[in-house]
Amino acid sequence: MSNGTPLGDFLRARREVLKPHDVGLPEHGRRRVPGLRREEVALLAGVSSDYYIRLEQGRENSPSPQVLDAVAQALKLDAEATDHLNRLCLTASQRPRDWGETGPSRQLLQLMEGWEHTPAFVVGPALDIMAGNSLATALHSGFDRFDNLARMVFVDPAGREFYQEWERAAHSCVAEIRAAYGHDPDSARIAAVVAELSAQSKEFAGIWQRHDVKSKSQEGKHLKHPQVGDLYIKFAAFTVNGAPHQQLVVYQAEPAGPTAAAFETLRALATQSKQARAAVPVAGLAVNEQ
Repeated sequence: MSNGTPLGDFLRARREVLKPHDVGLPEHGRRRVPGLRREEVALLAGVSSDYYIRLEQGRENSPSPQVLDAVAQALKLDAEATDHLNRLCLTASQRPRDWGETGPSRQLLQLMEGWEHTPAFVVGPALDIMAGNSLATALHSGFDRFDNLARMVFVDPAGREFYQEWERAAHSCVAEIRAAYGHDPDSARIAAVVAELSAQSKEFAGIWQRHDVKSKSQEGKHLKHPQVGDLYIKFAAFTVNGAPHQQLVVYQAEPAGPTAAAFETLRALATQSKQARAAVPVAGLAVNEQ
C-alpha cells in the first residue's frame, strides 16, 4: 500500500490537506510543499520538530496518548479520525483478532431472506458482499457481479448509472475501507482490494491517498435501477454478532411510496426469473419419455 508506515502515511496525508489559514497560521509567499509543513504541525501540537518528523518517518512507535491528542487537535481531526490515529499506534498483539472472516450464520441468512420487501446484505471489512437476500440481488442486477461494493462503484460501468450521487458513494466506499484498514493494517484482503482497485481506477487511487476515514452513515441514497428507475432509500447498518467487522446493511423505502412500489416490482421480476430458471430442463435429461 505504501513504502511508509500506516501511521506516517496518515499523518502526512492529513497534514497535506490543511492550509496555514485553516489553523490560524500566516501564509507568506510560495510554499514548496502542499498543506502544512512538519514544523508547523509540531508547533501547533507543542512537540519538537525532530519528534514529529520521527513520527511521520516511523521512527517513533510509542507516542503517548497526550501527544496523539495534541497532534489530532493540530491536524483538526474529528472524533472518528482521532480514533483511527490511535488505532494505527497499536501493535499487532494489541489489535483484536475478531474479524469474523467466516460467512454469515445460517440464522442470519434465514432472517434476511424472510425480509421479502426489504433489500438486505452483509458486507465484510473490504466491502465484499458476503451474503444478500433475493431483493438485494435483484436491486443490483444491473452490475456484472454483486461481489464488492467498491469494485461496483469504481470499476463496473453500471456504477455511475446506479449511484446517482456517484462522488459521494465513491468517497464513502474508500473512507469505509480506510476505517477498516485502521483496525487491521496487515489485512491481506484489504491490501488485495486496494491494490486491484488502485490499478484499475485512478479515482480510487487518488481518494485512497487522502486517508479520509468514515464508517457507514445512515444518510439517504438516490439510486437508479435499469428496470424500475429512480429509487430514494434510507439505510441502516448493523454490526453482525460474532463478527464485529461485518455489517448487515438494510435498505428501506418510504411506506406506500414510489420506491416501495419499485421494490415490489423488483421482487416480482426476481420471482418470475427464478421460476423461469427452475422450469428449464436440465441438459441431457429426457423429458416426459414414454
